[in-house]
Amino acid sequence: MIAFTILLDEAAADFYERVAEAADRTVETVLADSLFKLAGELSLEALARRAE
Repeated sequence: MIAFTILLDEAAADFYERVAEAADRTVETVLADSLFKLAGELSLEALARRAE
């Protein structure tokens, strides 16, 4: 895997830390899963626009 460093504002960092704790996962895993899901949604939107 490739590692990336991102900067989050304090509110976003607190949010993801709480989500990670509630899901019994690491913050890194929650962020990676969130980014993967967002990439999928954006891809579907792009495909839908292309089909129009």
